[in-house]
Amino acid sequence: MLKKLGFIILLISLFSCDKKSETEAKIEKVDANFELIRFDQKFAETSEENLPQLKAEYPFLFPEQYPDSLWVQKLNDTIQQEIEAEINKVFSEFTKENDELHSLFQHVKYYFPDFQVPDVITVTSEVDYKNKTIYTGEYLFVALDTYLGPEHKFYIGIQEFLKKNFRKEQIVSDAAAEIAEKYVPKADSRTFLSHMIYYGKLLYLKDRFIPFKSDAEKIGYSDDELEWVKSNEDQIWRYFIENELIFDTDSKLYTRFLYPAPFSKFYLQLDSESPARVGQYIGWNIVRAYMEKNDVSIKTMLNTSAEEIFNKANYKPKK
Repeated sequence: MLKKLGFIILLISLFSCDKKSETEAKIEKVDANFELIRFDQKFAETSEENLPQLKAEYPFLFPEQYPDSLWVQKLNDTIQQEIEAEINKVFSEFTKENDELHSLFQHVKYYFPDFQVPDVITVTSEVDYKNKTIYTGEYLFVALDTYLGPEHKFYIGIQEFLKKNFRKEQIVSDAAAEIAEKYVPKADSRTFLSHMIYYGKLLYLKDRFIPFKSDAEKIGYSDDELEWVKSNEDQIWRYFIENELIFDTDSKLYTRFLYPAPFSKFYLQLDSESPARVGQYIGWNIVRAYMEKNDVSIKTMLNTSAEEIFNKANYKPKK
């Protein structure tokens, strides 16, 4: 009996792998060409005399309310010049990032055929880490000075939980998150569950958009943080259930378990050991369970209520 069961599991596994390979083969053929514009380099190489030419080429990057004197001042600013020099050390070439973005766009277009592939524009932002990537539909802006590596001198004074993801390996994950937000409807109620499922949907789209990235990179965890939530998934879920948090509408739960922070706030001794955003991780696994157990399309899932997803997921955390 055990041998027969093992054989059935092997067949299911092989079928699943073949199906994934078949899907990826189709995705590789999707046309998702885009233009990479290294505006950071173009600006660094320009002069006061050539500024009008650069403005004429990229007028949307020079808002009319700012006079030319401001841009000239920026060209000659020593801090700006140092930022440009540091970017050039880390991003002298952009080949790997370009390839990953191309694969991201292929995956998005495969699952959402109406997706218009944006051109990618690299910029500097004076380390505006709240806007590391911006997706407008027509363009994807990437602020390269927010991806120089967690230990870079520019980030001294910034909290560790933020700057741990200030590395170039996270560019495509951040871009995927920006694009996913365009497809995932906002939470359908104030309940903690609704907001968990919202983030779960975003992360599930990352599963589809960037399957070549690890789960840790998708959610922005270190390997140790991912291992912690995996090992403690059952305890986290039990805490949510026993404290009747699932259908609670207290907005403080968002800051405790969903938003970036040094750690999650159970108000227990284990807090300092836990990573932030454990509610996102649970929501992710609920959505994954729902998609595994229900024959529905991604678009259907995105428009399904949090409560229905929860009821049909039959989610059981790993022990």
